Parts: sequence; C-alpha cells; structure tokens
Amino acid sequence: MAKRTAYCSLAILLALYVVGAVSIPPGSLRHQVQTLPLWFPIALGFRQRPLAKWAALPCLIFWLGIMILIWLYLLGIARIVSGHFFPTEIAMTVVAGIASVAGLWTSAHWKTTTPSAVALSVAVLFAVFQVLAFRISLIPYIASR
Repeated sequence: MAKRTAYCSLAILLALYVVGAVSIPPGSLRHQVQTLPLWFPIALGFRQRPLAKWAALPCLIFWLGIMILIWLYLLGIARIVSGHFFPTEIAMTVVAGIASVAGLWTSAHWKTTTPSAVALSVAVLFAVFQVLAFRISLIPYIASR
C-alpha cells in the first residue's frame, strides 16, 4: 500500500510538471513549488513508511479538488477557476484526477498502526503545507517563471 501511495503521488507530481512545461507562459517553477508537499509521501511511500498515508491524504484531496474545479470550468458549470487549457493540460487533469482517486482509495483500504494523534497531526501539517505551497506559487515572481 505504501508504494501505491507513492506512485499515485508521483503521478500527480509528473502530471503537474507536464502542465508546467506546456503552459503559456511556462509555469515550471510555479508547478514545482505547488508539488513540494508531494515529495514527502513519495519518499515515505517508497521507504514503506506508514506516515506516507497521512502525508498523502491532504495532498490527494487538495489536488482532486483542484482537478474537479478545472473540470467544472471546462464543462461551463462553474467559474471558480478560469483560463485557457490546452489538450495536454486537460489530459494531465485527468491523469492527476485518476491518481488522486486511486491514492484515496488506497489510503482508505490501508490500515496503519500510526497513533491517531500522530496521524491527525501529520495530516493537518500537510494540509497546511499544501495550501501554503499553492499560495506561494501564485506570487507573481514565482507564477511567471
């Protein structure tokens, strides 16, 4: 289960790197900053650490939420996000969305012996880390690089 969590997180990270590479203007640095929290569940998962689940959960939820908002915009249902999305970017939202759902499914079926207080603390820490990384990525200097 740990490696599956790592692979799901890695798939999201790579999909976002592809988006950064093809977006205009290129947003490579922005996407690198946004995905910093994903490196932890990737590293922990490949090392078979149970904390990978708790570090990944808020990141998976966050990215699934962002992908849903993008899909709602593309379908003309909601305008919470906006912009022009190239076919490659749309394809990467599908990849990230599927990886998020797969990671959440894996997490739901992965029973760890991590104490509840530790699990909750790690999840809250990574929720804050993910939101903060996303917010920092919107700083004009970073967003334009």
